[in-house]
Amino acid sequence: MSASPVWHPFTQHGLREPIPMVTHAEGAALFTADGRRVIDAISSWWVTTHGHAHPRIVAAIRDQAERLDQIIFAGWTHEPAETVARGLRAIMPDALTRVFFSDSGSTSVEVALKMALGFWAARDEARHRILVLEHSYHGDTIGAMSVGERGVFNRPYAPLLFDVGTIPFPHPGREQATIDALEAACRAGAAAFIVEPLVLGAGGMLFYPHVVLRQMRDVCAAHGVLFISDEVMTGWGRTGTLLACEQADVVPDILCLSKGLTGGAVPLAVTMATEAIFDAHWSTDRARMFFHSSSYTANPIACAAAAANLAIWREEPVRERIATLAARQATRVAALADHPRITGARQCGTIAAVEIGAGEGYLSALGPALLAFFRERDLLLRPLGNTVYVMPPYCIGEDDLDRLYAAIGEAADTLPAG
Repeated sequence: MSASPVWHPFTQHGLREPIPMVTHAEGAALFTADGRRVIDAISSWWVTTHGHAHPRIVAAIRDQAERLDQIIFAGWTHEPAETVARGLRAIMPDALTRVFFSDSGSTSVEVALKMALGFWAARDEARHRILVLEHSYHGDTIGAMSVGERGVFNRPYAPLLFDVGTIPFPHPGREQATIDALEAACRAGAAAFIVEPLVLGAGGMLFYPHVVLRQMRDVCAAHGVLFISDEVMTGWGRTGTLLACEQADVVPDILCLSKGLTGGAVPLAVTMATEAIFDAHWSTDRARMFFHSSSYTANPIACAAAAANLAIWREEPVRERIATLAARQATRVAALADHPRITGARQCGTIAAVEIGAGEGYLSALGPALLAFFRERDLLLRPLGNTVYVMPPYCIGEDDLDRLYAAIGEAADTLPAG
């Protein structure tokens, strides 16, 4: 077979690393063309919640594809979208009354930023500055990159990125510096503060306590600064609760959701907003409408998958499964914490992470060696440099967890220092 013409994301093809061909998936496992069963330990980039090929979601997709595959959503609607919007209203905070559909996590963030700036423009208030948390990652489109950490991810595109105010990450013992910096930036008249609640994902699986999240929300509220919660990764139970914000009793002005919205089956995203955000764009003047869309906004097939996911959350013991998985991981994380080459063993809900050896961030030399080590053992783990994290589907079994955590310990035993 000739070389594939596919250009893969976050892949340096010059390294000629193998790219396995996956033929099908079920539960927490992927199956390859050469007959291997691979444990999906990162939920296929944090999207798969209930497991691959969940029967209820698959059936919903199949049924919807036979009835209505696609329809323009500007000025039209369909039942799957209405069902999803009503379902979200029923389980999300009461203040988030409006549901705007899009296609991906990055896009949901772009929508949130435009909503925030549009809010202030409609009020004729000159608030334009967006505040971000150090080490954040919100996606790879231009606006999302602008509110993310500056560095290797976006250095070539720096001329395109808009300026933001960066608030220092609340490292242990330095939480007050974060609050003080946010207070000063809000007092200066910022438009919005966007944050990954409790866990910063691509920045290195960095955790911070819910009390700090609560304090940051309070500071923004005191100065009228809009609070945007990016729960694209942390939502849908990853941190142990439906939303990470729940643990801090925080309700944002704008909420970004994607990944687990469809159970991970197909792409879909929403940006939820308060009535005040919606009202700022409401007018009889067509020039003041919210100017955002894509061709596949609220695609009926994707919405059908999301509706099935919402039904699973309503009708099945999903929260109990999450609690069980978190407890099972806790004992294994505690065991890894005693390893002499492992540091920073930590867990938040179903997310666990450790550092192996010394590292230099995302481009740590140990990263490719770890990736190959796990791939050779039929484990889909994708370390962030020397940070190894686990974020499996909620259906993963004990035997697979044993294999997974044993391999992390083995990697720490055998791989040379990074």
